[in-house]
Amino acid sequence: MRKLFTGLAALLMLAIVAQFFLAAVGAFDSAPTEEAFAPHRLLGYSMLVLAVLTTIIGAVARMPGQLIGRAGLVVGLVIVQVLIREIAKAIGDGSTAGPLVFGLHALNALFIMGVAESVLRRSRQTWEPAKTGRLVS
Repeated sequence: MRKLFTGLAALLMLAIVAQFFLAAVGAFDSAPTEEAFAPHRLLGYSMLVLAVLTTIIGAVARMPGQLIGRAGLVVGLVIVQVLIREIAKAIGDGSTAGPLVFGLHALNALFIMGVAESVLRRSRQTWEPAKTGRLVS
């Protein structure tokens, strides 16, 4: 189960990298904004499901509590991404505040990437044999 958790953490990290790519593609697409960002949005919602699954598998696999908590933090941060988008959309394009609030979307994405990377790195350490031959927990 620990290797499954690590595999899901790696898949989540790959999805995050793909999100940055899809955001850039959407930003430079000539299609209308909603249409241009549809793949980015779809993968974002899929990442939410993947992050929840990763957290649940971590609990079932009895990963260290701090690691499960970090996986759960990714879930919360992905939800914050949606909230940032909705708040910026509600403020509207006609003001300076909307784009400034939406800028937090990119900063939060960097935070998501950092937390997800730490989950992946630390999860590998839990099942790799230590020098003593025991599993690290």
